[in-house]
Amino acid sequence: MIRRTLLAVALVLSGALRAGGPDLAKPGWQGRALCYSGYRRGQDPDKGRFPTQAQVLEDLRILERHWQIIRLYGSDQHSRDVLEVIRSQGIRLKVMLGIWLSGKPGKAAANRQQVAEGIRLARAYPEVVIAVSVGNETLVEWSDHRLTEPEVIGFVKEVKAAVPCPVTVADDYLYWCKPGNRLVPHLDFITLHSYPIWGRQDIDKGFSGTIDKHAEIQRLYPGKPVVFGEVGWATYTVGAKHTPRAGSEAKQARYLQEMEAWARREGVTTFFFEAFDEPWKGEGTEGHWGLFTVDRKAKPAVQALYPDLKPEGPTSPTYPKEAP
Repeated sequence: MIRRTLLAVALVLSGALRAGGPDLAKPGWQGRALCYSGYRRGQDPDKGRFPTQAQVLEDLRILERHWQIIRLYGSDQHSRDVLEVIRSQGIRLKVMLGIWLSGKPGKAAANRQQVAEGIRLARAYPEVVIAVSVGNETLVEWSDHRLTEPEVIGFVKEVKAAVPCPVTVADDYLYWCKPGNRLVPHLDFITLHSYPIWGRQDIDKGFSGTIDKHAEIQRLYPGKPVVFGEVGWATYTVGAKHTPRAGSEAKQARYLQEMEAWARREGVTTFFFEAFDEPWKGEGTEGHWGLFTVDRKAKPAVQALYPDLKPEGPTSPTYPKEAP
């Protein structure tokens, strides 16, 4: 009885906090936001090798100096540690919690576990968790862990009935722009991803291409808040899926500046991808999206904010002279 009473009080308090605080489902509300995964060298979520709470604390102390909200991707040990450190250490950050879903064979039990743990964490940390994202890029056609729309709607309904905060789904522009969408009416807000690099756009068209996608999705779903769940610019790129030498520290700095200025002006919360480089994703493009290196050194995009973390040399690989 006491436990149920305390939970009820917590849920009421969380509603009061949101009434005057961060609210991603409120049209026009805007906060500085960043995607966060704290995996360092030798750590890998697929292998159950998670950052320590001491490492998480180091990261969050860095991030709270400029950002207000961080986005997490799964309901797992890493997210549990992040939420506990925020509460126990008084970190000034709110969280959009993720529930990782997969349509790969044999993942049904893992999906159930993610949903149950996501609900538990959102209820256990109502003063920290301001939204829950049910799945990440599970509906766009190119996803390697795709689910059906009815499956995702079922998960969304279950989570919405159980948590005290707004619920969303995060996916790529190519999903949201498809006609006949049946998911949107079930959401409190839309979480949109857009990456000019993967669209073979270079920096001169990157910003305009990104905001044009936001305008189109907002036009398709009038009255439904649309936040950017992922936008970013890699500082090094490998392969033919983008323009030659698309990755660049200078381009990342420009793109961040343009996006943050637009987000403030238009009142659109925009989660920049991402906080730190993640070696477990590989040494190519996927490993170089961070605003900070894996060693927690500031790249040029944020060196003015973090002069104490400025490295002595370049923070990303340089292209060989013979590269086109």
